[in-house]
Amino acid sequence: MRHCINRANISVVMLLFCLIFSDAAEANDGVETAGNIIQLVLPASATGLTLASHDQEGFIQLTESGILTLGITYGLKYTISETRPNGGQHSFPSGHSSTSFASAEFIRERYGWSCGIPAYLAASFVGYSRVESKEHYTRDVIAGALIGIGSSLLFTSPNTQWNAHPLVGSSFYGIGLSRNW
Repeated sequence: MRHCINRANISVVMLLFCLIFSDAAEANDGVETAGNIIQLVLPASATGLTLASHDQEGFIQLTESGILTLGITYGLKYTISETRPNGGQHSFPSGHSSTSFASAEFIRERYGWSCGIPAYLAASFVGYSRVESKEHYTRDVIAGALIGIGSSLLFTSPNTQWNAHPLVGSSFYGIGLSRNW
């Protein structure tokens, strides 16, 4: 059984197009926008993997991890009064980073490194985008990453029935799922 996440691929191509053809004055806006979109694509991809593979246990683990990640992140944001580099409030920790890294670690732990490496690269870009756009300090991003990774490590177990692997063809990129019988 094979499933491809074509919408995510289209989003990535559109983001790359915007980043490549934007002038220097718009570069920071492009990086920030790309980070904002990828921060949503990662949990959507993790959810899509669980739904495509009929992995109810994985869906529950992802949900538990997400609830803990958001609870800790926003609990700290509204408890610790830290100013953002741009002067805004609620800097510590980075919610974009915690959500992205929770999703990346879930994908890695549940479906293996072949899917985990691209997810971690995407999550790292999200963290970079938060610092580059002056929304967060590096410490905010690192704290968010640790919260997200820790939450997923706590709840996620490897999926021994389904295996995910990247698919690359002449006209598509995606994720393939196979089941061991």
